[in-house]
Amino acid sequence: MQDILKLKEVLETPRNIVITTHQKPDADALGSSLGIYNYLIKTGHKATVITPTDYPNFLNWMKGNENVIVYNENGNEEKSKKLVAEADLIFCLDFSNLKRINELGEAVAASKANKVLIDHHRDPDDFAEYVYHDVDSASTAQLIFKLIKLFGDKEQVDNDTADCLYAGIMTDTGSFKHPNTTQEVHEIVAELISLGANNSEVSRLIYDTNSLDRLKFLGFALSERLQVFEKEHAAYFAISMEDLKKFNSKNGDTEGLVNYALSIDGITMAALFTETEDGTKLSLRSIGDFEVNALAGEYFKGGGHKNAAGGKVEKSLEETVNLFEKIIKEYAKQLQNREKIEVYEQL
Repeated sequence: MQDILKLKEVLETPRNIVITTHQKPDADALGSSLGIYNYLIKTGHKATVITPTDYPNFLNWMKGNENVIVYNENGNEEKSKKLVAEADLIFCLDFSNLKRINELGEAVAASKANKVLIDHHRDPDDFAEYVYHDVDSASTAQLIFKLIKLFGDKEQVDNDTADCLYAGIMTDTGSFKHPNTTQEVHEIVAELISLGANNSEVSRLIYDTNSLDRLKFLGFALSERLQVFEKEHAAYFAISMEDLKKFNSKNGDTEGLVNYALSIDGITMAALFTETEDGTKLSLRSIGDFEVNALAGEYFKGGGHKNAAGGKVEKSLEETVNLFEKIIKEYAKQLQNREKIEVYEQL
């Protein structure tokens, strides 16, 4: 593994660079990817962002979005593999395991390009030559900005790049309300605003551009799909494909839903189960010392942060919910322990 500062020396020569992030990218994943994309383009490199899957429409405003290649759409698989194979460097952002980028991970692993891992999730795999990793960082976007400053290139961060990075930090701190919102986070955000980040507009574009269908879906989920186990201090939503179809739901429409369950007074752990064609996707959230990443790994082939984790299982929605209900009964005593209040956003 090379010292991350040696990457600066590598980047002094124009390079052919691929940037990728995890499946179903959120604002931190896409914001950090397009943030460093704009920086690399501005400093003379050829760069391409490849995402394993699509992402929500409310992220489409980010500069460079029109050039993003979605691996599993429009026959882009071969084009993506060719770009990965021919790259000099591959930046891997906001994930710590190549399985998180699906089939694209095989191409990245096979590429002779040096890999750069920039991430804040636990237990990173050893696949990169350059690593900038910090589990205490609130977001990957925060790390991107710190790396650019470490390289002495803060002046290369224009308003568009600042907007992308601000979006990642804002969402991964839950609009600066979660305990991962440290003094350093506020200082970095202040710097990004001074560099041109339009904080109010970024917030509006992400949080206040709902479709009528999404608002109706939210009302339906709260009234018809929320299950609360007061004795066990747990709650969950179980959303079927039929539910999503009924409200014309698009990618991103379930974003943040799990936090409504966690916001109920007395709840220590909350879950969102979403039925897919090949199984069930889940998001877990907790407060206090209850570690949902350990639970996600043991029961749902997932992982993440202490208080925010996810996964996917090849089980039906009903089977997954039944398993979860058994789990919360087994962990009832631990769920009653609410000594410390900590809530972390995904992803």
